[in-house]
Amino acid sequence: MKKTVVAGALGECVHVAGVTRFLQLAEKAGWRTVFLGPAVSVEEVLRVAEAEQADLVGVSYRLTPETGERLLAQFAEQADGLRAKGVHFVFGGTPPLAERAAKIGFFEKVFYGGEAEEETLAYLKGASPSLSTEEDYPQETVARILWKSPYPLLRHHFGLPTMEATLEGICKIAAARVLDVISLGIDQDAQENFFHPERQDPRRKGAGGVPVRSAEDYRSLYQASRCGNYPLMRTYSGTDDFIALAEVYLETIHNAWCAIPLFWFNQMDGRGPWDLEGSIRQHQEVMRWYGERGVPVELNEPHHWGMRDASDVVFVVSAYLSAYNAKAFGVRDYIAQMMFNSPPGLSDAMDLAKMLAILALIEPLRDENFRIWKQTRTGLLSYPLDMDAAQAHLAASIYVLKPHIVHVVGYSEAHHAATAEEVIASCKMARQVIQTALRGQAEPSADPHVQERVAELIDQAGVTLDAIRDLAPPGVDDAFIDPATLAKAVKVGILDAPQLRNNPYAAGQAVTRIDGRGACIEIDAVDGKPLDERRRIEKIMAKT
Repeated sequence: MKKTVVAGALGECVHVAGVTRFLQLAEKAGWRTVFLGPAVSVEEVLRVAEAEQADLVGVSYRLTPETGERLLAQFAEQADGLRAKGVHFVFGGTPPLAERAAKIGFFEKVFYGGEAEEETLAYLKGASPSLSTEEDYPQETVARILWKSPYPLLRHHFGLPTMEATLEGICKIAAARVLDVISLGIDQDAQENFFHPERQDPRRKGAGGVPVRSAEDYRSLYQASRCGNYPLMRTYSGTDDFIALAEVYLETIHNAWCAIPLFWFNQMDGRGPWDLEGSIRQHQEVMRWYGERGVPVELNEPHHWGMRDASDVVFVVSAYLSAYNAKAFGVRDYIAQMMFNSPPGLSDAMDLAKMLAILALIEPLRDENFRIWKQTRTGLLSYPLDMDAAQAHLAASIYVLKPHIVHVVGYSEAHHAATAEEVIASCKMARQVIQTALRGQAEPSADPHVQERVAELIDQAGVTLDAIRDLAPPGVDDAFIDPATLAKAVKVGILDAPQLRNNPYAAGQAVTRIDGRGACIEIDAVDGKPLDERRRIEKIMAKT
């Protein structure tokens, strides 16, 4: 049976916008709502509350604080009998009056007007009124997604060149209650040489992030986040000693989820010591390790192709292979990352079509043992240097596809790594966009041009996947998870990108451009004409 909430504007106050929004959120949380309207007397509020057998009564007042304080004192005195029977009371008003309402000590929760809607919704779903302890916030990824729904989790990258600055920044971010997941940005030596101090170079300490050098460093970073809304924490999977690093992460920062590529972070892109085939094997083992422990896994794979100007087809194929490998190696909760604006220059329509094609391809993989959670993010290379323009770009790109997780990319990233203040500001922008979108937004995926491109990408991706399958030698049961076959697909150019030119592990023959629709397509290197995927594969296989 639904619980009942009764709410209205008290006394002579006629401002009911806050009341109606509160009741709308209550309906989302499963409550039966009774709207009393404006300028309701104390006696009428209590009469209706008793008649409706209310579980919760909300009153609002937005006029003079001194008048409101006297009115609330009268209300508390007359409503005390209902409170003794177990009815809960909340108040919402302007900050000056809200402060006085809190001091009365009658209301279970006082709303000052600046609270995030997701916090209000969490209260209505049964969270502690104070939301002030670690127990109030789920500390596992899937549980937090479900707890916060329909609002997505917000994730942001953060890591400054010193431990001291990063510790201080994490504490500020957590206290601001704007972020659900702090993704630790750690420096290159921490990613590659954490267990090899002899290989570390003091001259590059802090290059690319915070210079963690011990398990205790990780513990202190996690401890700094134990305030505010107690955000989850996660970090890179590293580029060497993968399982040993995973053990450290899980023990120290309770790694919210693993993020690892399939084809990258090795000698091919200069970010790790392994060759391509060897790193694929290592990455698969990391997926298996986290899967056995019930930790979600994200493959930060397709956008690495996109950032190297690969065609939309290659982007989509790599996304499918990512999900396929995650399932094959025992991952139960898969986070499908979709970085928009990669490469820069894509039109919004064609960018969306690419992501819809990915979702259509991986959806058949979903079953009771493989759940898919959507994560969207703005493209790293798409931000303008001008800070004002960058903030506009962030807001315009932040919420599509109704994701479970939004990876916010700070507006300053084209210029410098985001400070704590810039992380907080970026997350506030994102939250405002999301709150607006959740009240109802247009559905661009229905655009016939988008749907036409989705069908085209699915068809062409099938051609590319068939070509990879055909590369496998006899005795290989599944080409899509065979490291040698996958590495060969890159070497011969089935998976290729213009920026892999002169790379010993890749063909580096791809030539792409943004066409008139705003899609990234392959073109013939000789005549510059669009190159259909079937023809492209035929040309490659003729040389193989």
